[in-house]
Amino acid sequence: MKYATFHDLEGQSVYITGGGSGIGADLTEGFLAQGCKVAFVQRSDASGFCDEMERKYGSRPLFIKCDITDVAALHATMDQAAEAHGAITVLVNNAANDMRHEMEGYTVEAWDKAQAVNLRPHYFTVQKAAPGMKAAGGGAIINFSSVSYMMGNGGYASYVAAKAGITGLTRALARELGPDNIRANALMPGWVLTQAQLDKWATPEALEEMLGKQCLKEHLVPQDIVDGTLFLASKTSRMMTGQALVIDGGVVVTG
Repeated sequence: MKYATFHDLEGQSVYITGGGSGIGADLTEGFLAQGCKVAFVQRSDASGFCDEMERKYGSRPLFIKCDITDVAALHATMDQAAEAHGAITVLVNNAANDMRHEMEGYTVEAWDKAQAVNLRPHYFTVQKAAPGMKAAGGGAIINFSSVSYMMGNGGYASYVAAKAGITGLTRALARELGPDNIRANALMPGWVLTQAQLDKWATPEALEEMLGKQCLKEHLVPQDIVDGTLFLASKTSRMMTGQALVIDGGVVVTG
């Protein structure tokens, strides 16, 4: 179901981390449906997904296989995206790994590896994209955070810490890049029922408990997050920057 079309996004050069699976795949499709030129990276092969998108929209996303913990390789993919589609004007830092872990026995190496996926790329993709955005007259950065840290969730402290860091980073980026008409906002999803979540965590008891916490008694689906991302990418939100947009059915409050 489509609720809105953001006409100003047509033709924009969009770059998404983790854009071939989970919510990332829905984001890629959402931008393609708006007429954007989309490039995305992830570690696993997404050729079949790209075939499907090309059949559906007549526009093939540019998929580049990349481990986002390798910053030099990540920057190289952004060069490829800009060469193919023009300067990146919409950057979506979506990729993450919410692997659960216990405190006991958790190593420094494991902690650093988690931050290298869940926080570090959000800075270095912006570092690479910002000059092109400035030259293009502006741009939009959407950094995916999570309400997990606002809820004080346990069981995956490295992930929760990274997601808290993303909102702080986003506010700093908004201040630093605002004079160049580059906006930076964080998007804070609640529990979105992707296939991975359904397979791993969505027991009947867990689903009932989450609905009990939500004001709106309906589970979130990926399209809810896509629509919020499109809004933040569009000039519809042109005077929003440094903000954390919560889409969680009303679990947490921000003011």
